[in-house]
Amino acid sequence: MIYRNLEECVIDLERNGHLIRIHEEVDPHLEMAAIHMKVFEAGGPALLYEKVKGSKFRAISNLFGTVERSKFIFRDTWESVQDVIALRNDPMKAMKNPLKHVGAGWAAKNALPLKKSGGLPAAMHEISIADLPLIKHWQGDGGAFVTLPQVYSEDPDQPGIMNSNLGMYRIQLDGNDYVLNKEVGVHYQIHRGIGIHQDKANRQGAPLKVSIFIGGPPAHTLSAVMPLPEGMSELTFAGLLSGRRFRYSYIDGFCVSHDADFVITGEIHPGETKPEGPFGDHLGYYSLTHPFPVMRVHKVYARQNGIYPFTVVGRPPQEDTAFGALIHELTGSAIKQEIPGVKEVHAVDAAGVHPLLFAIGSERYTPYQQVKQPAEILTIANRILGTGQLSLAKYLFIAAEESEKLDTHHVEDFLSYLLERIDLRRDIHFQTNTTIDTLDYSGTGLNTGSKVIFAAAGERKRELCKAVPDALINLNGYGKAALVMPGIAAIQGPGFISYEEAQHELQSLCDAIADRGELAACPMIILCDDSAFMSETTNNFLWAAFTRSNPSHDIYGINSSYAYKHWGCDNVIIDARIKPHQAPPLIPDPAVVKRVERLFASGASLGGILKN
Repeated sequence: MIYRNLEECVIDLERNGHLIRIHEEVDPHLEMAAIHMKVFEAGGPALLYEKVKGSKFRAISNLFGTVERSKFIFRDTWESVQDVIALRNDPMKAMKNPLKHVGAGWAAKNALPLKKSGGLPAAMHEISIADLPLIKHWQGDGGAFVTLPQVYSEDPDQPGIMNSNLGMYRIQLDGNDYVLNKEVGVHYQIHRGIGIHQDKANRQGAPLKVSIFIGGPPAHTLSAVMPLPEGMSELTFAGLLSGRRFRYSYIDGFCVSHDADFVITGEIHPGETKPEGPFGDHLGYYSLTHPFPVMRVHKVYARQNGIYPFTVVGRPPQEDTAFGALIHELTGSAIKQEIPGVKEVHAVDAAGVHPLLFAIGSERYTPYQQVKQPAEILTIANRILGTGQLSLAKYLFIAAEESEKLDTHHVEDFLSYLLERIDLRRDIHFQTNTTIDTLDYSGTGLNTGSKVIFAAAGERKRELCKAVPDALINLNGYGKAALVMPGIAAIQGPGFISYEEAQHELQSLCDAIADRGELAACPMIILCDDSAFMSETTNNFLWAAFTRSNPSHDIYGINSSYAYKHWGCDNVIIDARIKPHQAPPLIPDPAVVKRVERLFASGASLGGILKN
């Protein structure tokens, strides 16, 4: 199905049972987000909110809530786009079998954006920011945010649509010090596409013109988050995936998408920032208030009867989980082409994606070694931690490809395989005083923290415990020991006070455990605030252990020592207690959750949906 706009997608989804209309009026202040999360958690359909309090425009959420629905939306272009991406990664495929890939060439005709004449499309008219559905997602948010924006900017040194960037950077519409209808906040990292454009504009002493597209064909939204092969434009990809060329024109010097439901145009001037945030983010915590560029609003346009798409981010899994799975399916083997020797890289969604990576790599150096140990996979690990968004990771667990059954998506099996083989005195490698995700507050400051690589190759060295070892029971001051998974146990300790205090606490803990004898079967111990929560589910462990720790500051070792500046130990302890400097976790407002139950009652728009 080729959609010219979001309305056509809505009609198609509803006709095929993938969408439900909410007829009752809903409040954009927390209610819409609470409804969305309840339906997403149940694996429910896309939701069209027909009456948004305070706005004449409708809204839609959970559009990409399942991979199955997303693939249904792109059912007519999915295979041809996969083929085009594969050819970008391996052009020789087309040379070897040109008839097989003729479809890719046919699909590519939609890649080139189409410039339209005549100015603003007849279906669009000018509005104000205040006319939009100003959706506030979490009670601690600084205001209303656009959560599915397509932020467009051009290279100031080489202007034009083919030198543009289309990215998904969060946009704050109101709150804080923003002047409503005249200013919006734009949150991005300097190394991202728009950040590079901003830096060039700053060097010229000129404002950067920015257009924010909201809605339009779903392919345009997905294009804004795609990690594309080098040289492939997001707008060409939008045309490929939608099966229709991206249509645009320039109005007052700003690019305007003719297919979008809403367009906000404006300028970011050199040095102009305002406090942005807080915002409930994908790690499951609030990202706090920090200065980010402010965009002076020029004009805002809306399609007649426009539909405002949004999503809710929070502790995973959320809708962006399906985004990630969709991207992985589309890009396929792209990472193998970019990093020779890598077989798999899995950004673990349950840990918030960026903090934790699992990887498998080839180990071809080992035939020349007397002892089989990580060698090539350490080189691969450094490449992984220096590549795009993967560079935001704090923890990388990488294993040599020595078993066909090894799969990074089977979390417990993968960790068990690695922990059975790792030499904790040899195979732990730190990178200190480096960069981490802006949204991660476990480090030593904004964007600053550390990374660690756990690598494993060779034969199995230990059997992993399947019950809590006796050495961890009845430790003075540390109780409620629980098994997280084979080889990993959690113990509950006193609340974290300071790193100075923690140094003394953990040294005493390590000594106390060491005095009880060898603990080889339990190579990893998690110190936490609530061991019952930590061990209740694998997802709890992945989230709490790796989002609440900074490797250089929070990893300790039993019988640890240094040899030629390399640190090793007999057993690793990760201090995953909540630290005072970390951002607060996202907790739904019980009153709002209770209030939206009216929509799920018998006879209401969503009555019975949670039972399906």
